[in-house]
Amino acid sequence: MNPLERYAPLVDDEAAFFAACERPLPAVVRVNTIKTAPERARRVLDDEGIEYESVGWHDQLLRLPEASPGTNWPYFHGWLHGQEEVSAVPALALDPQPGEKIWDSCAAPGSKTTQLSAMMDDRGVVVGNDNNLGRLSSLRHNAERLGVTNLVVTKQDGRNFSLKPFDFDEFDRAIVDAPCSCEGTIRKNPTTLEEWTLEHVHSVAAVQKGILSRAVQATKPGGTVVYSTCTFAPEENEAVVDHVLETEDCEVVDFDCPLDSVSGVTEWEGDSYDSSVEQTHRIYPHLNDTGGFYCAKLEVTA
Repeated sequence: MNPLERYAPLVDDEAAFFAACERPLPAVVRVNTIKTAPERARRVLDDEGIEYESVGWHDQLLRLPEASPGTNWPYFHGWLHGQEEVSAVPALALDPQPGEKIWDSCAAPGSKTTQLSAMMDDRGVVVGNDNNLGRLSSLRHNAERLGVTNLVVTKQDGRNFSLKPFDFDEFDRAIVDAPCSCEGTIRKNPTTLEEWTLEHVHSVAAVQKGILSRAVQATKPGGTVVYSTCTFAPEENEAVVDHVLETEDCEVVDFDCPLDSVSGVTEWEGDSYDSSVEQTHRIYPHLNDTGGFYCAKLEVTA
């Protein structure tokens, strides 16, 4: 059975959902405002004869028809960076401000991390953490190409992340773009589901709960924590948020999702979740011609 069939009851149009999952994902780049302005980037692409389509909801995102957007000189020089359209949502929900202290708990390879730095005008500090050394190399490379200077790179298990190396003991905001079963990436990785198992979903959900719990603990009262995945599984989405609501001092807060989305589910296969998870967002591929995604925004209460 196609694992995606288990989510048919959650979507409004099964045929459109499955058809979208089979189509290739459009190539999207983000204009890196640390090095240039969106207007200047578009002007250069016009001068170079590189076709693009502006993404209506965000002036820094451009769809390119070419399959390899990293082959042009604006990309090479750090003016552009490949980033899925839907993956720009968590940083917007987090809304980091210049001068703040931000923790990106699962940062590599760095699309969201460098987006955070750009939104902060490269001021303050972004702590980009990952527990995979190879992926951290990609994070460093991307940060250097994009001209990011406010990034500190750490290699720790996000579940027991320590702030001892720093001269502060809490973050203003944190983002957990968690490792997941990646069901929502089927459009760019067609083989994603070949080794899918429900056992893996349950095992990675345990890791997600640990990282999100630590993010809440490490963020100051009144601070914001954003949780996101690229999977459809409620076990990895609403169930993880529900767990943290029960065990940590935080609450779900609504945010304006810039893409068409549907509310989080409160019941799934015999389990019930806190009613506030309805304020979280599920983004399905057929709604915006993107990958699949989930995003929740939390406020730390104590």
